Amino acid sequence: MRVGFNPHKDKTQDASDYSHQVIIPVYVPNLDGYFQNGFEILKLCLNSLFTTSHDKTFVTIVNNGSCQMIVDYLNDLFEQNKIQEIIHTTNIGKLNAVLKGISGNNFSLITISDSDVLFLTNWQKATYEVFENFSKAGAVCSTPSSRSLRTYTSNIYWDLFFSKKIKFINVLNPDALKKFAHSVGNIDFYNSIQLKKYLIITNNDKKAVVGAGHFITTYRASVFDGLDSRYTNYKLGGDSELKFLDIPIVKKGFWRLSTTDNFTYHMGNIVEDWMFDEVSKLEQNKEESSFQLKLVNPSSKWSYYIKSKFFAKFMLNKKIMKYYLIWKGLSKEEANNYLRG
Repeated sequence: MRVGFNPHKDKTQDASDYSHQVIIPVYVPNLDGYFQNGFEILKLCLNSLFTTSHDKTFVTIVNNGSCQMIVDYLNDLFEQNKIQEIIHTTNIGKLNAVLKGISGNNFSLITISDSDVLFLTNWQKATYEVFENFSKAGAVCSTPSSRSLRTYTSNIYWDLFFSKKIKFINVLNPDALKKFAHSVGNIDFYNSIQLKKYLIITNNDKKAVVGAGHFITTYRASVFDGLDSRYTNYKLGGDSELKFLDIPIVKKGFWRLSTTDNFTYHMGNIVEDWMFDEVSKLEQNKEESSFQLKLVNPSSKWSYYIKSKFFAKFMLNKKIMKYYLIWKGLSKEEANNYLRG
């Protein structure tokens, strides 16, 4: 039986003080084997996030079936208001956990991060600068990769094919690329020319690297509007990242870009001394964010099929791409080596 009238019925939500959501799915089921350093890695990740983020950052943690020690730690952070939202679930997979974090919120920007990311000073500022200076930016990764130039980037080449605004320059921070290679357990992840040069686009004196990775990327929230599916069968990998994090961007005509310098590190699952050194250098972000994302209308379905389906088959073919890279500044030998690996 219901008695009385619910005082919240038909009332609209108050405007949020937050403008930027960070979603981190967490899966540390135990502290043995692969996960033996999981708790320390998670603490490094979240402490670096809390230190470097502005006060309009809304942190969502999706506990994806972690052990009780992790659950208690996350609950304590929520009680301290260091994280604004916590969702507890069984292990439903990374992307399904991310989708839970997106639902029920309304922010213009959404950062999706792994729980082994170390955030550096100015990661948000550098990300915002890319969105501000490149109106078609739909996703911005704060760790650039010279190998990302052929991953769902054909619409960039279509839009700027004859433009002088796309070219090769020297890698700004090759040591960061080496650190990423080390973090994924493959020191040969980048070859010698990939460590020296990457492909960028320019707008006046502002630059962004072509392509974006997945382990830490900030998205226009609008790219997730009207997703074709709300569930993936994969707990990790498979086609889940392509389906939910790549294709929705290019379907709306947006570009996948990265900052030219490195503002986030991938730590992996083993704690190393340099991680504590980096965290010790961080200073509390006390700046008030005034950034407002400019709204850009998505392109048509026909544009998507032309640029990211038909043109992609031609442009992203290694034999064709080689000549494009030579045109944009590489030698023949450099172009051949660039597309290897």
